[in-house]
Amino acid sequence: MPSTIFRLSLYTVTAICFLFIGLILLTIDFSQLSFNTTEQLQSFKTLFISILLEAIPFILLGVLLSALIQSFVSEQMIRRWTPSNPVLGILFACLLGILFPVCECGMIPVVRRLISKGMPVYIGVVFILTGPIINPIVFAATFMAFRNHPAMVYSRMGLAFVVAAIIGVLLYRFVKDNPLRNNRSQLSGHDSPEGHQHEHQHQGKLTTFLVHASDEFFEMGKYLVLGSLLTALIQTFIHRETLVDLGQGPLSSHLFMMGFAYVLSICSTSDAFVASSFQTTFTSSSLLTFLVFGPMLDFKSTLMLLSVFKTKFVLILSLLVAITVLAGGLLWGGLL
Repeated sequence: MPSTIFRLSLYTVTAICFLFIGLILLTIDFSQLSFNTTEQLQSFKTLFISILLEAIPFILLGVLLSALIQSFVSEQMIRRWTPSNPVLGILFACLLGILFPVCECGMIPVVRRLISKGMPVYIGVVFILTGPIINPIVFAATFMAFRNHPAMVYSRMGLAFVVAAIIGVLLYRFVKDNPLRNNRSQLSGHDSPEGHQHEHQHQGKLTTFLVHASDEFFEMGKYLVLGSLLTALIQTFIHRETLVDLGQGPLSSHLFMMGFAYVLSICSTSDAFVASSFQTTFTSSSLLTFLVFGPMLDFKSTLMLLSVFKTKFVLILSLLVAITVLAGGLLWGGLL
């Protein structure tokens, strides 16, 4: 029965993903597409390589720190530091990423172990939401990507903090049952840390560190390449006027960037470079929505969440993230 529910959940998420793609395609006027192959191919290659080269150092630094934490920091250590007071617990979870900058792929299995060992659900979920954003690696990457717009860096950190705190309070107030699945994760890679640790239990920590870092780099690298590729294609082969019409819409720009972030599933250490390439065509508030929504909820993290948490809980969490991030982005845009 759990496997049947899990398969149905995967089908549902896949359908949602294709719906997002369909909504994105429906907003594009394909009659305005142009194919001046020689000039556009050169522009495509230049944009693709520039995004890739700018992002690789930050994703490499991120996976190295993630591997260090995975190999040398125990869950018991983090659990001992967790406050029992709910307000302090939420604040602690919001800021925990500063000390332990783990990407969203490594975050979910770690938090599952913490919750199974007694960490409150609301604290663990807040850590999942803010850890990939409120950390020094992502801060530095966003600052480099938006050197001409430093307010975006602080806005990203601030909105992520507010959204996660609101969701944490709601989960503390209304979620009383344990949302973890009973069965072990069936997904490969970072979703099965216990198996990975068991495989290397007789190896040294240095070997475990190197294996974890290399696995995570190639896991994240493919999403970075995909994100850079799609971004370069959109920027090159879709007329600027089409993107401006879409990107300046008060609501359409936010919905497009949320769908774009969900489908791309790009790592938070490199998504700022993708977002910065849209600065001249999309509103700043919609770029902020992209930068906050993507690390909190995308296609690959949804699959991972479904493998760890019950389907109902994932659906509620996804709805909360979408509503609060969209409302926060729109409010931020209205204040400027």
